[in-house]
Amino acid sequence: MVNIAVVDYDMGNLHSACKALEKAGASPTITDQPEQILGADAVVLPGVGAFDPAMQHLRDRHLEASIHQAIASGKPFLGICLGMQILFDSSAEGTEKGLGIIPGSVKRFQPEPEITIPHMGWNQLQLTQPDHPIWQDLPKDPFVYFVHSFYVAPTVPEVNAATVTHGQQTVTAAIAKDNLVAMQFHPEKSSAIGLKILENFVHWVKQQ
Repeated sequence: MVNIAVVDYDMGNLHSACKALEKAGASPTITDQPEQILGADAVVLPGVGAFDPAMQHLRDRHLEASIHQAIASGKPFLGICLGMQILFDSSAEGTEKGLGIIPGSVKRFQPEPEITIPHMGWNQLQLTQPDHPIWQDLPKDPFVYFVHSFYVAPTVPEVNAATVTHGQQTVTAAIAKDNLVAMQFHPEKSSAIGLKILENFVHWVKQQ
């Protein structure tokens, strides 16, 4: 069975992500130990909350280097929600430097008369890398569940794997580059579609 390290840095409910990964056929382990992160078949970096505390907690637990090493090693890596945002250089939400793995920044939704912030609830993905293994056998423009006030803005748009439209603003909903994928929405809260995405991730890990 695929062994997945779920990074523990005190940002969000890790158990819901683990339960979803178990349903998807993986054996997840919640850990803040670098040797377990580097020894796993794949790594998941979930997260709920604010950018600055997330980075502070990662640094307090000396996890920056192991995350960089895990991605550089080529093993599959999945970032979820805040776990995607901290892969970037910086955020309008705070002053801390991000992990700097993907060039770009995190921006705040601009207020509009017809939209609510945070962007919360079900919305449709527009897949921009439709052939990526993470999207295998999904319906066209699938609905997934979002909860966020900030979105990532990659410097290189080619890393976009999916977008979402909220009001008049179309923003990045997922990224994919080499062995790294990350998504702003919560697959563990996205019912059958979210479970299928996690199953696809587990299958992708098995193929490596």
